[in-house]
Amino acid sequence: MDFVRQMAAAGTVLALLAAALWWLRRKGFAGVLAARKTAGRKLEHLERLALGPQHTLHLVRVGHTALLLAATPAGCALLERVGLERRPPPEGSREVRE
Repeated sequence: MDFVRQMAAAGTVLALLAAALWWLRRKGFAGVLAARKTAGRKLEHLERLALGPQHTLHLVRVGHTALLLAATPAGCALLERVGLERRPPPEGSREVRE
């Protein structure tokens, strides 16, 4: 009987947290902290692709430039540099100005 009460209590807490997150997202408050956190950042890790146990490709954004980097046990190497175009933000999102 104790186990059932504990599981019910944990389920209730998780349900309340989910409801609070849903409400914050609906009101537009959930994205504010994430936007503030990345507002001043110029460096962003976009994607990682593992080629083997010790070889990976990393796509990194620095300002308005994307860099494709190869990481191996011997070090890192720049493979490609691509300028990113400025796109209008998706509808409903808030643009973070630099």
